[in-house]
Amino acid sequence: MAAGDEALRAQMLAGVAVTERRLDVGGVATTVLEAGEGPALVLLHGGIECGGAYWAPVISRLADRHHVVVPDVPGLGESAPVERLDADTFAAWFGGVLTQMKLDRPTLVAHSLLGSLVARCVAQHNDAVDNMVVYAAPGVGPYRMPMGLRYAAIRFAIRPTAQNAERFERFALLDLDETRALDPQWFAAFQAYTRHQAAVPHVKRTMRRLIGPATKPIPGETLAAITTPTTLLWGRHDRMVPLHIAQHAAAAFGWPLQIVEGAAHVPHVEQPEAFIRALSNLEEGRRD
Repeated sequence: MAAGDEALRAQMLAGVAVTERRLDVGGVATTVLEAGEGPALVLLHGGIECGGAYWAPVISRLADRHHVVVPDVPGLGESAPVERLDADTFAAWFGGVLTQMKLDRPTLVAHSLLGSLVARCVAQHNDAVDNMVVYAAPGVGPYRMPMGLRYAAIRFAIRPTAQNAERFERFALLDLDETRALDPQWFAAFQAYTRHQAAVPHVKRTMRRLIGPATKPIPGETLAAITTPTTLLWGRHDRMVPLHIAQHAAAAFGWPLQIVEGAAHVPHVEQPEAFIRALSNLEEGRRD
């Protein structure tokens, strides 16, 4: 990581009491953030170039009650790429992370594209985690990528400029200006680091290879094979992966659904307090 990139990432994590670890997971150099003590909680970022650092707005609060572990998925953030990030490769890598971090059946929260990949993985490896929160993942229902999202994503992938990034962010967030105002310095670092990473060749390649499979609807028989306790968490106004995807999965598989009001695709950034409450509600529901 170059000095400038390191500074941007450090700004995203400023004030968050995390330890950064570098693991060799089956030959894949993997960066992991770790914070807090208590029951293990693994946060997996979605298909975003900056990787796990975008969980920064909620890590400290979650670490009050959990041992929070945030890995960068291969090819994104600061983790090295793999040739193909499919379900089998992901399962081997994720299992290696759990082993090296000494995590025995943690709670897993998986966002967006990685939520789809995780659902496919857990269907075959139900003993990997104690319970799973599928967070705004397109693959769990009859998903078709909105044309506005496709257009914004292609423009940003080709030219990751500030203007193209803002076009994408206005689609992803309910209100970009209000979200930015929550912490302008953090948001500026997030934007700059994400744009920088979006120009890195292996990051561009990982994103390109991830989007197609992770937005393809998962067969119902595959989802029905998930015996791991599973819950759904969604922003009310998600335009990227609309709420009806979650409602379909909740009805089809009996998975509880927690909705975050006043948020779109990234509630943990848009409404961090409401996101934490929603996650707590899901945890309390599992205990009842």
